[in-house]
Amino acid sequence: MSENGNKKLEWKRESEKKLLETVVFTVNETTSISPKGDVGHYVIMDAPDWVIVVPEIDGKFLMVKQWRHGNNTLSIEFPGGVINRGEKPEDAARREMEEETGYKTGKLTYLGCANPNPALMKNRVHFFAAEDLESVGKQNLDEDEFVEYMLIPCEEVYSKIGSEEYPHALMMSALLKYKLFKE
Repeated sequence: MSENGNKKLEWKRESEKKLLETVVFTVNETTSISPKGDVGHYVIMDAPDWVIVVPEIDGKFLMVKQWRHGNNTLSIEFPGGVINRGEKPEDAARREMEEETGYKTGKLTYLGCANPNPALMKNRVHFFAAEDLESVGKQNLDEDEFVEYMLIPCEEVYSKIGSEEYPHALMMSALLKYKLFKE
């Protein structure tokens, strides 16, 4: 479809009003005009970008287990977290790897990025592959982080992704990006 054809799909944002600001994200209400001229009000979450790192050591993924408040359960995931203000995604990836797992990353490869849910969210998640890992001996967790790391056979992760133990949808995205990278 031509660029002009897309105009009939595009909305025009008229204004944005902050509804709630938290440590993790801000909730805004936007007022937008539809292609037909109708006014719509939408809630948008604005948060910093994130990183997810897929580290593999000898046929095993280095993963973390942590509590997820939204799901009220434990979740096995790839290491990752929020990119600090002014921090480059690759620097955040290296920092999060070392903080959560106690491993330094030698080779870091950018796999791409995605929007976690473009209907509701503004931020992006950046995916990385980590290779040539070196254990530094201990985690360096934030005060409110309780994270256990483990090595899990790659086949197990591929077969269980999306299960009760591995419920995080963004981990599926990271795994797909990694699989395409390895092929």
